[in-house]
Amino acid sequence: MSALSGIKVLELARVLAGPWCGMTLADLGADVIKVEPPTGDDTRGWGPPFRDGLSAYFACCNRNKRSIALDLRLPESRPVIEALIKQSDILIENYRTGGAESLGVDYATAKKINPGIIYCSISGYGRTGPDAYKPGYDFAIQAEAGLMSITGPVDDLPYRTGTAITDIASGQNATMAILAALIHRMRTGEGQALEISLFETQLQLLANSASGVLFNGKEAKRLGNQHPNIVPYQVFAASDGHFVLAVASESLWRDCCTALEKPELLHDARYIDNAARVVNRETLIAEMQILFESRTLSHWQTLFEKAGIPIAPINSVKQAIEHPVTVARNMKIEIGNVSMIGSPLKLGQTPVDYRLPPPKLDADRDMILDELRQQGLIT
Repeated sequence: MSALSGIKVLELARVLAGPWCGMTLADLGADVIKVEPPTGDDTRGWGPPFRDGLSAYFACCNRNKRSIALDLRLPESRPVIEALIKQSDILIENYRTGGAESLGVDYATAKKINPGIIYCSISGYGRTGPDAYKPGYDFAIQAEAGLMSITGPVDDLPYRTGTAITDIASGQNATMAILAALIHRMRTGEGQALEISLFETQLQLLANSASGVLFNGKEAKRLGNQHPNIVPYQVFAASDGHFVLAVASESLWRDCCTALEKPELLHDARYIDNAARVVNRETLIAEMQILFESRTLSHWQTLFEKAGIPIAPINSVKQAIEHPVTVARNMKIEIGNVSMIGSPLKLGQTPVDYRLPPPKLDADRDMILDELRQQGLIT
């Protein structure tokens, strides 16, 4: 038994945030039916790379699901979608505001069909407010909700993150909200509407950067690979490559100075504690950088790992996938000849379950319709 065995999810979502939520629930054992338009989820065409007609993008967030294609604008689709709503515990949608209403799959309609349904709506800017009707795309939200202003080199363009972190975090927030709503329904029998927005998720992800602005009213600065509140905590260059050094406590700073055989840094009033090091970061970092350039990356890795100080090489994506931790933790999986990154959720008694590869468009129509007929939900 998986944690969510017996839970039925209807996914009316496309691209990344909604499908990421659906896949997470599916990995935990839920039966997820993905309803796609006849043209399919947009990401089916986002490539290359492709493998046997499957895009790598679609594959990253759609395993463990079954697919049925329905044009919800057509009257003949109505009995099927209503039957799917009636049998479902959870509905996930990420239409533009007003889209679900126009298709007859909004919360008010779904609640009439299934009063206990947990209805999760994901949008760009929220279903209310001045930008409720704007489309929500990860890149635009990273820009508008502040992330790009603190990402990238100090004297260059603002950067987005290398993956669509706002979409993914929104999908994770949606998953958390759904699981909380499931517990509430177990206690009370009540379903409810949930709302997750990319903008609010990204605003929350600003974390200490936003908190700093709230505390002092000053604009957050873009610091490249430096940390705004911890020093030294950044990228350094060895003679043959770059590495990350994370000295995130006073005890680690003492260990760092000892490992480097630099007691003068430890006793220098400019670096006496983290607050002082933040104020005087430029002189400290310049001195440390000169030292690091004198030896190889492997030298510094050996030195700092022996001292228990966090150090890491900057690996490529391919190197990360081939990393010993990836292998040891079974994070590279394959289902039906489709290679994927596995779930990081490790449950001791109800582990995640990899059952199905990402589905071909409409691949499960006959099975899904037969199940609905057997339940007497359609004729």
